[in-house]
Amino acid sequence: MHDLINVRINQGFQSIKDIKKALPFPRHRGLPVVSEEPCKSECSACVDSCPTGAITLEPVSIDMKKCLFCPECELACPSKKIHFTNNVQISATNPETLIISAKNNKPIIEVDKKIRHIFRRSLKLRSVSAGGCNGCELELNALSNVNFDIGRFGIDFVASPRHADGVVLTGPVSENMAYAFEETIRAIPEPKILILAGACALSGGLFVDSPAINRHLLSTMKVDLYIPGCPVHPLTVANALLAYLGR
Repeated sequence: MHDLINVRINQGFQSIKDIKKALPFPRHRGLPVVSEEPCKSECSACVDSCPTGAITLEPVSIDMKKCLFCPECELACPSKKIHFTNNVQISATNPETLIISAKNNKPIIEVDKKIRHIFRRSLKLRSVSAGGCNGCELELNALSNVNFDIGRFGIDFVASPRHADGVVLTGPVSENMAYAFEETIRAIPEPKILILAGACALSGGLFVDSPAINRHLLSTMKVDLYIPGCPVHPLTVANALLAYLGR
């Protein structure tokens, strides 16, 4: 027992004290910045380099629902018009604010008063991996470790949808997972929330044109929170959930 106490003292406080101020490593690619500098004439290097078609011209903009946060556009642009910061505040309730340009550079999370009143002290979520690569799923698992420890905020992942207040969907929704996703949504009692995490869930990602994908159900549902990333960073998810709950 004496040795265990000494180990605990030596380890100190391991959880991140202030989630809102914490930043990942400097090399982490988070919120993109589009400068107001003009592009070179007839240049489309950034568009040509993007594997998911997330970038459009006139004006230059990046759709973070599609963005994989790879450095290809930043490396290809001769004018250095696009730059990725390590800012993890990239989530939104309004998908239109996820299209980043020189004029629109900040995603917006609007707090739902009803949701805040009901879930601000306790939010239980069911994770559904609908054909994902397991990258986002691993990051969601990390939310419960000693570093991020979202349980201290009353936010937990549960095994049964009957015990959940909402779903966190990862993956592009494969045909084989479409029914399971639908049944999970139905099993959660009202009121419930739907959160999309990762580029695959938000837009289909690299697999959007695959015949193995079935996103019909998503097109008929109201999405409450969009969390971009490939994969999503635990700090991004934690900040998004706390902001959505008005915390």
